[in-house]
Amino acid sequence: MTTQLETARLVLRQWKDTDRDAYFAMNSDPEVRRFFPSTQTRAETDASMSNLRRHLDEHGWGLWAVEVRETGELAGLTGLWPMPEGFAPGTEIGWRLARQHWGKGYAPEAARAVLAYAFTVLKLREVVSMTTVANQPSRRVMEKIGLTRNPVDDFVNPTYAPDSPIAPHVLYRLTAENYRAARAERALL
Repeated sequence: MTTQLETARLVLRQWKDTDRDAYFAMNSDPEVRRFFPSTQTRAETDASMSNLRRHLDEHGWGLWAVEVRETGELAGLTGLWPMPEGFAPGTEIGWRLARQHWGKGYAPEAARAVLAYAFTVLKLREVVSMTTVANQPSRRVMEKIGLTRNPVDDFVNPTYAPDSPIAPHVLYRLTAENYRAARAERALL
């Protein structure tokens, strides 16, 4: 059974067939996909959504659809995903929002709920996140939610063309121990 997470403004839930058009609009937007090798076709987006649904059904967690509670709109996705083959083993936290939902604080709000789930329910020892060096918006979210970067971990993403300007990547991490310490510190304030 798929777990559903909720925040003050968002619902992180299983994907619905009614999400297909909004998900395609997001994945075919060149501005949303500017830090990816390309936009996605309708067929690629549909296949991606089927894969996300299947993973959520099989594991109860994954990359959830992010719904704006007040309007019911699909804002994007956030959640956890196993690091791809050929990368360091671990679990990645990630997010992607449609352009009309940028600048509202949805990415860090949803990601904080995902981190709580990762460390308190799944009992993960560490969560990582990666992006291209130039992706300052995602890097800011990583830092807002408590992940830190060690430049020693930076790498060239092997799934991109080596000469691509978006191939150089940064890796951020958050351990369960640091997550618990930060929560305890906030509780004392």
